[in-house]
Amino acid sequence: MIIITGGAGFIGSAMLWELNCMGEDDVIIVDNLGSTTTEKWRNLSPLHFVDIIPIDRFPELLERGAIKGISAIIHMGANSSTTETDADHLLANNFGYSKRIASYCMANDVRLVYASSAATYGDGSKGYSDDMSGLGALRPLNMYGYSKHLFDHWALRNQVLNHAAGLKFFNVYGANEYHKEDMSSVVFKAFHQIREKGFVKLFQSHRPDYQDGEQLRDFIYIRDCTRIMAWLLEHPASGLFNIGSGTARSFKDLATTTFSALGKAPIIDYIPMPETLREKYQYYTCADITKLRSAGFSEKLTSIEDGIQEYVQHYLSSDTPHFECR
Repeated sequence: MIIITGGAGFIGSAMLWELNCMGEDDVIIVDNLGSTTTEKWRNLSPLHFVDIIPIDRFPELLERGAIKGISAIIHMGANSSTTETDADHLLANNFGYSKRIASYCMANDVRLVYASSAATYGDGSKGYSDDMSGLGALRPLNMYGYSKHLFDHWALRNQVLNHAAGLKFFNVYGANEYHKEDMSSVVFKAFHQIREKGFVKLFQSHRPDYQDGEQLRDFIYIRDCTRIMAWLLEHPASGLFNIGSGTARSFKDLATTTFSALGKAPIIDYIPMPETLREKYQYYTCADITKLRSAGFSEKLTSIEDGIQEYVQHYLSSDTPHFECR
């Protein structure tokens, strides 16, 4: 039995798809589906699992032993909004909740794979190495990143990371992100802007060392994320791991590639960045994936050209845009 928290969400439902395609459907989903207007439920509709448990009920059921035969917990559930202002909510949801799950896994010898975030790296001035000896030097730029950073610290101090794998996801894009609204990827937003308006809006640069649209990110395709997570379920690698492509690409590259996947010439409108974001904005991220490679994951990762083409042509442009095993 495998449990996926946040299992109806973007990465969680994609991981359920990965498991289903591997022949595994003895899976429990932990999530809230929310309003039907978000249509988050559609991520689960083509997939197979044995039960779904509300988020607030799960820790108590877990701790009193009501769920039997658990081999692994994939903990993706969190409030992932980088603009969330309710610090106490983030503390309870992303830190306290995660501690309860990790404590259970430690006490019951259950494999734990959990979502940290590249937001823990802050402005990147300390680099993007997942070497745990440098954890104390990191300074996240927002409360979301800090809530993830707090749990990484707690997991390190309490020897959880001697047995579990914490995943620092960089900029993930791909199918099943449709419910994320403002937190959806630039590819998803660009696709719809091109379809509806014929052009893409990107932020201007407010630093002299970066041209407009040349801000750099490590973009990773969702199918690479699920392949890595599946590998980590089957291998005993432990500690913190960056989940990125290991290559920094510009937002301009991303937008241009989306136009290309739609067979259109690029038209980009550069707009001023909101004042509230300018002091917290990352101009460069790039995952150091040396540790993941050294642990034994050797598969080739997807370029943005190949990933965006597949995402746009096989999912966003399809009448059946959600992951399903065909």
